[in-house]
Amino acid sequence: MIDRRIASVVQARMAEVPVVALQGPRAVGKSTVLRQLASRYDALIVDLDNVGVRAAVADEPGEFVAGPGPVFVDEYQRVPDVLDAIKSELNRDFRPGRFLITGSTRFDALPQAAQSLTGRIHFETILPFSQGEMSGVNEDFLEVALTDPGRLTTGLGSGLGRAGYAERVCNGGMPVAIRLSGMARTRWFDDYTNASLRRDATGVSRIQRDAQLPGLLARLAGQTAQVLNITAAGASVGLDRTTANSYVTLLEDLFLIHRLPAWGRTLRARSTALPKVHLVDSGLAARLLRLSPAKLAQLDPASLTEFGHLLETFAIGELLKQASWSEHVSGLGHWRTHDGHEVDLVIERDDGRVVGFEIKASGQVHSRDAKGLVALSEVLGSQFVAGLVLTTGNLAYRHDDRIYVVPIDRMWEPSPPPRKKRR
Repeated sequence: MIDRRIASVVQARMAEVPVVALQGPRAVGKSTVLRQLASRYDALIVDLDNVGVRAAVADEPGEFVAGPGPVFVDEYQRVPDVLDAIKSELNRDFRPGRFLITGSTRFDALPQAAQSLTGRIHFETILPFSQGEMSGVNEDFLEVALTDPGRLTTGLGSGLGRAGYAERVCNGGMPVAIRLSGMARTRWFDDYTNASLRRDATGVSRIQRDAQLPGLLARLAGQTAQVLNITAAGASVGLDRTTANSYVTLLEDLFLIHRLPAWGRTLRARSTALPKVHLVDSGLAARLLRLSPAKLAQLDPASLTEFGHLLETFAIGELLKQASWSEHVSGLGHWRTHDGHEVDLVIERDDGRVVGFEIKASGQVHSRDAKGLVALSEVLGSQFVAGLVLTTGNLAYRHDDRIYVVPIDRMWEPSPPPRKKRR
């Protein structure tokens, strides 16, 4: 059993609010976390994936959520009426920790959900396994980057090399997929995609051209780690922009893709820049693109480009996972200027200070590789904590003022202890 870092976050939030919603991709481990927490609270689990339970709850939702609780509801979106029943219970008893619900669809994707539980619910997102969770390491890379980034230049990376990173990229972090190999994993990803698009998509939205969804998802996989171009993706499968936009939103509601917003200090700066798109799991992206570790390890131009995009999605995915259990992150996005400067990921602390990350599919770093981070530091001044260039190399060092080069695999290694202050 792999311990999930998000479980302790959920438990802490249950002490504060009446309802906590744990949402994320299907088969990502929500039910496992629910069972673990239910055993700690001696709580009833209402499993709406069970056909019989689902039918009974649909008839009398109030009967299943009544009482002092806590009550845990798995896959609440199967019977949205249960939300109104929970709301009625909270009108009588508003204590924290009454309900923990899980869903494979974004809460606000359900019309009824938008009107239920407002002001009563807190959301947490569970993502695929992090590399540290899989290896039993309590990762603190992001916390150190946000507070004392110079510590990250101590020591070396593990020397994974291109082939090692390609293997991890294609494995991804989906709980079932990482336990399989070869064609068994390939078939699992195919079945997962089909189930998500055929069953879950039609359960969330009335779509008239569901045959185009697999092709659209594959086109978005081809855009992973790039600025989202909805028009081009839609046109490639015969969808106009309006329809394509609604289908992209649907894929995001199902946690298959993630739109990384433009980051800026003003609303205007954020609204005038386009988001980047990332697949929620690099292994899923690799399968949709029919890419294997052997193919990604080749040195032809196409393979080099594909490896660069998938590695960025992989590395940013790891950072987003660590951000999901951080107490200090208040915002994140990518930064892009009209004159060509860009930073792959910007994470803002709750005090307004910022750390930037640039992902490079190379072991060597040149000045041009850090120019976006340097530009960001000049714009932000003292609010800029650090810029980290994450590479496939083995060396960690200070590159420039507040700019550091760090191997990607340091993200899931224990960080060195704080440096002793000189007397």
